[in-house]
Amino acid sequence: ELVARKFDFSDWRTCQPGRPRIRDEIVELTIQLARENPNWGYRRIRDVLAELGYPICASTVANILKQRGFEPAPERQSTGAWRTFLKAHWDTLAAIDFATVEVWTPGGLVTFYLLFVIELKSRRVHFAGCTPQPNEPWVKLAGRELTNWQDGFLLGKTHLIMDRDTKFTRAFRDELAAEGVRPVLTAPRTPNMNAHLERFFRSLKSECLSRLIFFGENSLRRAVKHYLEHYHRERPHQGLEGCLIVPPDKPPDMRQPIRRQERLGGLLKSYRRAA
Repeated sequence: ELVARKFDFSDWRTCQPGRPRIRDEIVELTIQLARENPNWGYRRIRDVLAELGYPICASTVANILKQRGFEPAPERQSTGAWRTFLKAHWDTLAAIDFATVEVWTPGGLVTFYLLFVIELKSRRVHFAGCTPQPNEPWVKLAGRELTNWQDGFLLGKTHLIMDRDTKFTRAFRDELAAEGVRPVLTAPRTPNMNAHLERFFRSLKSECLSRLIFFGENSLRRAVKHYLEHYHRERPHQGLEGCLIVPPDKPPDMRQPIRRQERLGGLLKSYRRAA
């Protein structure tokens, strides 16, 4: 309730209605035309839609396609679909994004930004740090640690998917590129283009962050540490056909009794055969 009250801006709203929403049938038809005709530009699609009884402007066509990850006609024809890109670079792909959580501090509720990176093929997740002020120096420092030539999480990676958040500054992207990691920006307002990390955030929040009250940064870091241990070593993953990211050193002995292991006071539970 306190977090909801902090972000309640209902008193600031005006009574004036916004622009009408684009009808779903227009959106679906626009996407169909763009997918089936990769060499058609925005104006060509606009003209065809007008002939079919849907008079909209070229900028509306552009907004529809950009929001769903379609590049303009020349790039769309040469780069292919997003799925094709993922398949071509699957072994060397990673993704990065911020999650937020409210933390009690002596000054009241403070929003902390948590930076995570995921390796798409293995689903391994790395916690790059948290801060209430994710400014450019902090993000650049995180980038240096991720690309460290000895043990950086991005070693061997060639592409890093990220959204267009202003916290991922030009200097941060240039530093990644200098280390051989090419930043790949998703289209505006398309979280499905970073679906693997978004799915991790959903699990992180529903299983951990949204079920705890944090008093200070140390309690937040402790919870994230325990959750990542659970996520990697104890939690089966549907994307890996029910397997663990980090399997046990030895196969389970079916003669041993089943033990329950708890983390964070029983919030996270897992079950294994006793050693």
